[in-house]
Amino acid sequence: MSGMTVAVAGASGFIGRALCERLATDHRVVALSRTSAPSAGGVERRRCDLFSLLDCEHALAGADVAVYLVHSMMPSARLTQASFGDMDLILADNFARAAKRVGVKQIVYLGGIVPESGALSPHLASRVEVEHALAAHGVPVTTLRASLVIGPEGSSFRILQRLVERLPVMVLPRWTRSACQPIHVDDVVALLAGVCGADFARGETFDIGGPEVLSYAALIKRTAQALGRKPAFVEVPFFSPELSRLWVTLVTGTTRELVGPLVSSLRHPMVARDLRLQQRLALPGLPLDEALRRATVPVPAAPARPPTKGPDVVSTVRSVQRLPLPEERDAIWAAAEYMTWLPRALWPMLWVTVTEAGLVRFGLLGLGAPLLELAWSRERSRPDRTLLYVVGGLLARITEGHRGRLEFRVVLGGRTLVAAVHELVPNLPWPVYNATQALVHLWVMRAFGRHLARRAEAEACERRMVEQLGRLVDVADE
Repeated sequence: MSGMTVAVAGASGFIGRALCERLATDHRVVALSRTSAPSAGGVERRRCDLFSLLDCEHALAGADVAVYLVHSMMPSARLTQASFGDMDLILADNFARAAKRVGVKQIVYLGGIVPESGALSPHLASRVEVEHALAAHGVPVTTLRASLVIGPEGSSFRILQRLVERLPVMVLPRWTRSACQPIHVDDVVALLAGVCGADFARGETFDIGGPEVLSYAALIKRTAQALGRKPAFVEVPFFSPELSRLWVTLVTGTTRELVGPLVSSLRHPMVARDLRLQQRLALPGLPLDEALRRATVPVPAAPARPPTKGPDVVSTVRSVQRLPLPEERDAIWAAAEYMTWLPRALWPMLWVTVTEAGLVRFGLLGLGAPLLELAWSRERSRPDRTLLYVVGGLLARITEGHRGRLEFRVVLGGRTLVAAVHELVPNLPWPVYNATQALVHLWVMRAFGRHLARRAEAEACERRMVEQLGRLVDVADE
């Protein structure tokens, strides 16, 4: 379908930039990224913080197809109290909610190949969960699942290349025997473009891969050949994920936040079940040696990620916790439960008041001024998501351009509750905040999670008793 409007989230990444360029020849393309940039090359640029549902709605307005190329494996604030899986979940949920509200007809997602057996690593489990989150609000999703993407700016391939370039002797742990089916970035981009707007692809999941299956050890050796390097290779019989994380981080200079999840996934075979999409689109993929030759050519540096700390950067906090949700309860109930539970849990130290206008104040006994003031956003709150903005208090600094907020949202079809704080700017000096308020917040949310779990079990027991009594009454009536 030509003449579509395609919005690409993750457009500043190496796959996103190439996809925008390819799509722009036939379609109107909107590139979404966290930083502002001028429109160029037929691509409209829109700044979008994917942690903000409102930003997502504005950014996706007018799009027919929304492409999702986002993985949140790097911190997005000076302090991030969240696993990458929880951040991925909230980002994907925002994207899917916004796509539904503005009338997007198709979401296209690039994930990872899922092994047929065995427990998934946290990295791969998160990719599958993102698929479910994107589909949870009714927009048809097309998922492409890839093994290692070969390209000069690909994070996984760049790590592999740096190891080969910098080590005269390479130790090959047991994970290097796992099979993979690498695919070149040009082929990935062509396949993504091929499913955008395609009726046959709506609601479908496709594995994609190159024409050759080989072990990671063989891939490392072939990469060395492409680079003209001849390191010595020493195979060892242990898996050693922790040791692998350490030496990969030290040798390549890649952050632990990125290396850890990737290394933990290497024990899985990453081989496509079939290549039916590539057969349909007549895109078998570049031969491996040609893919490696193209990928080892020097390229300009990728755009830098916006800094999360520094003298000119406002220090913000993001905290995301996944909590149990009692059956048949919603986000409005969860927020109200939190407001009533908190003063009881911290009695007699803490008080909480809620005004008729929806202003929530938290304070300490004997202290006149509130610690935090939150304003309930009635127009942005619904049963599946409740939003409160930080509007004052001794512990928060109100700063232009940062919308401090607390939200409770129901995700994954009502099975899970997420509580999140976004863009909070602490008023305390940063070292003091880290040693006090940050730790208290984590303790409080974990305690609230335990309270919800007990509440869920109590309500489940009550329902079972009612059902049993109902059956006894039915027998008596007979």
